[in-house]
Amino acid sequence: MFSIILSLVIAAGLISGFVLFRRNTIPAPSAPVHRTGPPKETISIIIPARNEEHNLPLLLKSLQQQTRKPDEIIVVDDHSVDRTRQIAESYGVKVFTSPELPRGWTGKNWALWNGYQQSTGDLLIFLDADVRLAETAIESLAAERGKQGGVISAFPYHMTEKFYERFAMILNMLGVFVFTSPFERKNREKGLFGACIVTTREDYEKIGGHKSIHAEMLEDLNLGASFQRAGIKVTNYIGFGLVSFRMYPDGIRSVLQGFGKAAILSIAKFQPLTLFFVILWLIGLIISQCWIFTIGHGPWLPLLIGYILYAIEIYIINHSIGRFGWIHPALHVLSTIFFLIVLVYSLYHSLVRKQVIWKGRYIDVGGKAS
Repeated sequence: MFSIILSLVIAAGLISGFVLFRRNTIPAPSAPVHRTGPPKETISIIIPARNEEHNLPLLLKSLQQQTRKPDEIIVVDDHSVDRTRQIAESYGVKVFTSPELPRGWTGKNWALWNGYQQSTGDLLIFLDADVRLAETAIESLAAERGKQGGVISAFPYHMTEKFYERFAMILNMLGVFVFTSPFERKNREKGLFGACIVTTREDYEKIGGHKSIHAEMLEDLNLGASFQRAGIKVTNYIGFGLVSFRMYPDGIRSVLQGFGKAAILSIAKFQPLTLFFVILWLIGLIISQCWIFTIGHGPWLPLLIGYILYAIEIYIINHSIGRFGWIHPALHVLSTIFFLIVLVYSLYHSLVRKQVIWKGRYIDVGGKAS
């Protein structure tokens, strides 16, 4: 009987993964568009950059290769101590250093707000410095935003190179789950994914832009909620084939801090049904990983079968959301352990210290940066 109950929980967890995940991609144009006149709307790219000398060349080069060239590219140097500014200038883009961070603002919000103030485009595309774009990405993003209306964002395909980067596999999947969940469609607090956001200047100004959420650490989630409350449609996609990023190439500590800064705080932003199915997926996953402790006892075989089925499901979903190879899906227990470490880290910093650290800045959970 016990084995049957465990099997049913694992089966429910596996089903939950496919309930949550939607392969909602941005259509790429079948062929480059050959225009005979000027484009209908001008496009401004705004890139906040703090110590991004290694990432910027890849993003700026990909922007140079676009089938739809942006009308201006603005790099906001957020007081970097490396060669961020010099590298941006070498690509001929507009570069300026944001003013000193005012009290009550978080660093990224301040940089993005100042980038907007320097821009002139009808369409604003906010990109993180670690983003990479396929040649048709700007054209596709602009076309899809025009088709859908409102504001759109793309959850980039997660590129990894080093073994430790792939420990983020489960965390990456959970992020995609909550952004593609069908239960988020009518969420009045639906957020955006901050690495790639596309909005019209008119809509951005209507909500007061990043100034309206100046103290919020989860700027993308809160920005999306501001659009929603203003009656502006929010649509999220996965970036497969068009938008990708390599998040944390600087060591496992950066992975821990990057995911840990928002893991707990973001929970309250999602619908109860989304969280229910996420928790059910995690419970089934963790139970299946206990097969090794039950060898020689009744439940070990159904648990082992569940473990293998989870590995297959993870591998299938990862094909659309990230490059994690086959070793980490097969040994998904390693990524689960790392997820639990990040959860404890986030709990400690968010609820006990009430302060998180990112990019060399300490940020109060209430929003104050130092």
